[in-house]
Amino acid sequence: MSKLSLLADFWEFLKVRKKWWLTPIVITLLLVGVLLVVTESSALAPFIYALF
Repeated sequence: MSKLSLLADFWEFLKVRKKWWLTPIVITLLLVGVLLVVTESSALAPFIYALF
């Protein structure tokens, strides 16, 4: 299953079930995940991990 179809399925779920309150939670989790992956091999990693 491709990532695009997973996103499309999730978007369809939100539209049909009217679960719009899930959108900010998912976006926040994705941003935190991207932040951790990007800074993993950087010199900023100790400072980012101190936030959590």
